[in-house]
Amino acid sequence: MTTEGIEAVLLETHNWGKAAKFLQELGFEVEFETDHNSGQFRNGDGPSVFVAEIPTTQQPRTQLVLKVAGTQNRPGGEVDIVTEFEQTHYGTQEMTVRDPDGRLWSLQVPAGKQ
Repeated sequence: MTTEGIEAVLLETHNWGKAAKFLQELGFEVEFETDHNSGQFRNGDGPSVFVAEIPTTQQPRTQLVLKVAGTQNRPGGEVDIVTEFEQTHYGTQEMTVRDPDGRLWSLQVPAGKQ
């Protein structure tokens, strides 16, 4: 499998407002904001940063999202597949894999590609 680089970074937070202000202070601009305490930021041509507020009973996580050309690009060999490619509510398809240290990675196919 070949990836095409980092598509996005997912950051979970307990306080959407504070996280958004922090990123904006670092030069990130809001690309869009949802009505449920989440939104996407970008700084220049780099990957987007998607921030989502979660309940305080959950531990916030950070997850890298890698871009792949299509769902036919499946990891092989020693890659632990956690979930197969699934349609997301935001128009992409995502697969989740686990690295040797237990971290989760998302593999994302852009909207409109198979």
